[in-house]
Amino acid sequence: MSDEEKKFGKGSEGSFDKGNKKSSEFGKKANEGFEKGKESSKSFSDDTKKSAKDFGDRAQEEFKKAKESTKGFAGDSKKAANDFGEGAKKTANELREGAKEAFSGVGGENKKVLAGILAIVLGGFGIHKFILGYTKEGIIMLVVTIGLGAITCGMAASAVWIIGVIEGIIYLTKTDEEFYNIYQVGRKPWF
Repeated sequence: MSDEEKKFGKGSEGSFDKGNKKSSEFGKKANEGFEKGKESSKSFSDDTKKSAKDFGDRAQEEFKKAKESTKGFAGDSKKAANDFGEGAKKTANELREGAKEAFSGVGGENKKVLAGILAIVLGGFGIHKFILGYTKEGIIMLVVTIGLGAITCGMAASAVWIIGVIEGIIYLTKTDEEFYNIYQVGRKPWF
């Protein structure tokens, strides 16, 4: 082998040794990097698990708070509904007592207010006449309103309604004593 070949062979052996050494160093660095990445990944995974657990715990606490709040609201609603029901019963009883008093009259005999209001509101049907005991006049008003009102396209019914309103106003403007003497004792059927 020539000197040159020997020199080249020694040079290539040195280069090979250097390459081996660099390759070995690179492998160590790659292993170190892999280990660091593995640790970093494990740390990230642990942090993520911890965050998820904390989030779950907080969500559970908020759910419990919402549940308690809902129970309180349900209790308040139930109490309010009961109070409303009791108030409605009381009002209905008061209305019933007021209606009894109105239908029986203050003294049990005087029907001025009831007859007056019915004459104004339902005068065309003659209801106020039936209340005062004037059955014949009540039937006349009812027949004219329904029967003749249909035939005359409401003209007769309008006239009867006007009569009812006028009678209602007259009833309500009389004193209790005058009304009682004229319409209940005196039995004056019209106006």
